[in-house]
Amino acid sequence: MKNIINFLKATFLAAGMLSVMSSCVKNDEWETPPFECSNKFPEPTISMADFAAQVPSTGFKLITTDQVFDGYIISSDEQGNFYKTISFQDKAVNPTVGLQIEVDKASNFADFPVGSHIRINAKGLRLGLDRGTVKLGSVDPVFAIGRIPQSLVGRYVSGVCGGNGLDIQTIVPTQLASLADAKNPNLINTLVTVPDVQFNIAEIYPAVKKFLDYDAGGQGLDTDRNIEDKSGNTAVIRNSGFFKTGGELLPTGNGNVTFVVSRYNSTWQMLIRSVSDIKFTGTRVDATPPKGGTAITYTGAFIENFESYPASPANLELYPKYVNDPVLGNRYWQLKTFSNNKYIQLGANSGTGPYVTYFAVPVDFTAANTLKFDVNVGFWNGNALKVYYTTSYTPLGDITQAAKTDITSAFTIPQVPATGYGTLAPAGTYTIPPTVTGNGFILFEYTGNGSGVTTTVQLDNIQVQ
Repeated sequence: MKNIINFLKATFLAAGMLSVMSSCVKNDEWETPPFECSNKFPEPTISMADFAAQVPSTGFKLITTDQVFDGYIISSDEQGNFYKTISFQDKAVNPTVGLQIEVDKASNFADFPVGSHIRINAKGLRLGLDRGTVKLGSVDPVFAIGRIPQSLVGRYVSGVCGGNGLDIQTIVPTQLASLADAKNPNLINTLVTVPDVQFNIAEIYPAVKKFLDYDAGGQGLDTDRNIEDKSGNTAVIRNSGFFKTGGELLPTGNGNVTFVVSRYNSTWQMLIRSVSDIKFTGTRVDATPPKGGTAITYTGAFIENFESYPASPANLELYPKYVNDPVLGNRYWQLKTFSNNKYIQLGANSGTGPYVTYFAVPVDFTAANTLKFDVNVGFWNGNALKVYYTTSYTPLGDITQAAKTDITSAFTIPQVPATGYGTLAPAGTYTIPPTVTGNGFILFEYTGNGSGVTTTVQLDNIQVQ
């Protein structure tokens, strides 16, 4: 009986406690305790622009007083393209200045994602111009601007509260008209967007490259990839060897690119945060479009000695009956005159980077039997001329997509002289196979490089019979 009484007492006591507890809850929901967020540093004492203006023309300045200013994070090391640096600007929209701070700490994106409102107390740090960029960093016995040790980052950098936590704003990239506009010292370490941009054709032809090059062991290498805009302005996208998605192929289209403006000494290097900063969904713009092609006629018997073209203006590049198309580089076949004889010429001497240019001659292959031409070279240091035929090229179209048959071996292309010029002479005769019929083109391809084969090639008396 005693056990029953004790059981009933315990039951009534538990029921009473549940009743009391339920009376403290409104609408069957527990109230969430407020999140306390307090700013580590007081209100700013100086604008970021005024702070940055203190940078000396050489060396560095040690900040010895409390100088507190705000900024907004625009970089991210989440994908590995920023290494132990944080880039930030003074405003989320329409910034007037940007800075970079060196920190000996990785995964900064976890503490300060893009758009984070930060506050910096620069007392004890150095402000200086380091290889073309204004930087803020630690006192260091080796480097003028050192990396702030991981344990000390919080002494100088802190987030700014907003709502229930870190204030994070949407960064609106500054809209620019061209890549040339991006090469502005006032824009360094700010986020910008440029329209109508694409990777240079050399980056995607004859094979599409990856964002990174890799060594024999598969380790990523710091890699520059060249971009251009619709006006032919150029810039470099600099990718860190630690870029996590560096193995992806470059996009081959045209569109907008967003990047943090950067400079290494006198070389402009633009930095993307991730591949999503590149939105190339449009059709490519040909920065060096083919010339000519407005009076194409397919015949099975003709000779082109270039004597009908005017000597003025000099270096003529436009031949309406033919197509003159630089695929790589910006050099066209040009009209030249020597000893009262006219011919076309192309070379890579004094150039920069690779050159591939086609001279396309229309032919009625059903009626044609043979191909002849005269050739000469100057300053030979490697074979630069190839000859093809094709029946799948559309005039002024993408010549790289045409199926080409190499017939260079049917001709004798000089490999001398190493200095000076030789003499125009017949290269030989190629018999067109009877199976090749219909309209098509003979293609003369020049391939050279300003740092490699620079041989000059001259062509004359192109004859089909």
